[in-house]
Amino acid sequence: MGTLTEAARATETWQDEVRRLAREQDAIVLAHNYMPAEIQDAADVVGDSLALARHAAATGASTIVLCGVLFMAETAKILSPDKRVLVPTADAGCSLADGVTAADVRRWRAEHPGAVVVAYVNTTAAVKAEVDLCCTSANAVDVVRSVPEDRPVLFLPDQFLGAHVRRETGRDNLHVWLGECHVHAGISPDDVRRQVRAHPDAELLVHPECGCATSALWLADEGVLPRERTQVLSTGGMVEAARRTTADTVLVATEIGMLHQLRKARPGTTFLPMNERASCRYMKMTTPDLLLRCLREGRDEVDVPPDLAARARAAVEAMLAIGEPGGGE
Repeated sequence: MGTLTEAARATETWQDEVRRLAREQDAIVLAHNYMPAEIQDAADVVGDSLALARHAAATGASTIVLCGVLFMAETAKILSPDKRVLVPTADAGCSLADGVTAADVRRWRAEHPGAVVVAYVNTTAAVKAEVDLCCTSANAVDVVRSVPEDRPVLFLPDQFLGAHVRRETGRDNLHVWLGECHVHAGISPDDVRRQVRAHPDAELLVHPECGCATSALWLADEGVLPRERTQVLSTGGMVEAARRTTADTVLVATEIGMLHQLRKARPGTTFLPMNERASCRYMKMTTPDLLLRCLREGRDEVDVPPDLAARARAAVEAMLAIGEPGGGE
C-alpha cells in the first residue's frame, strides 16, 4: 500500500485516518457504547461488553484496538492470547472493577465452602482468574440459573446487578458483594420521579447497575409508570428496545454515551438521560488523538500473564457458552 501525499492526507477526516491506519496494522477497532460519539463513529464495531468479547474471540485481525476501559482490553487479551491488544490509554480504569481484588475473592470463597463464584465482566483479569463463571448484565440471570439451586452463589462485584439477579431468580442463597459503579449508583430514585413527572408518557430503559433500578420497578408496580413501559435492560438490550419502540420519548438510565447508539437506532424518537450528569470520566479518557496515537505507535499494549489468562479464560468461556441473549454490559 503506497503512502498518501501530504495533500491527500490533509483531506482525510480523522475517522478516515483511523480506518486507514487500522488496515495498515491489520487491526480491528472495537468501541464500547459508553465511548464518546466520535470514537463510536470511527470504530469497526460498537457494542456492549458481551458483544465486544465475542468479536475479540472471533476476529481474524492480528491486532485488537479496544476503545473502552482496561478490564475490557484484558478480556480481549484473555480470549485472544496470540493477538496484540491495544487500548488508547491504560489510565482508563473502572471504579467498579477496582472495588474487589483477587485476595477479596479468595477470602470470600473461604467463608462459603462449596459456593460457586460468579463475577460480572467488569472485573480485573486477576479477579476473573479466581472465579468459576463470568457474566454480563444481559446473561447474569441465565448464568446464575445454570448453577444447581442447592449450591450457594457468591455474586460480585455490583450490588445493584446482584439485587436484580436475586429478584429475577428468587434465590435466597445468593450472596452479593457490596460494590457499585459510581456513575450508575448516582442515577437515583429522585431522578426517576423527576423525569417521569416531566415526561409522563415516556418509556423507561433502565440498566440493572443503576441505583434506581428497584425504584423504577416499584414505581411501575405502583402505577406511577405503566409496567409495560418500564424495562430493565443491558446496553445491548437497550439498542434492541430502541429499534422496536414506537414512543415519542424514552428516558434512559445508564451512562450518557449510550444515547448516541439509541438515537442512531431510532432517529424519530427523543432519547433523554435520566441523569444528564451520568458520565464516566474513565470512558471519556479515550480521545481522537489518543486513538490515532494508539494506531500509529502501537500503544498502550495490554498483556495478561499466561497462567493468569488461562485461569480467567475458563470463566469467560463458560459465560460465552451460556446462551447468547443479545446483549452484554
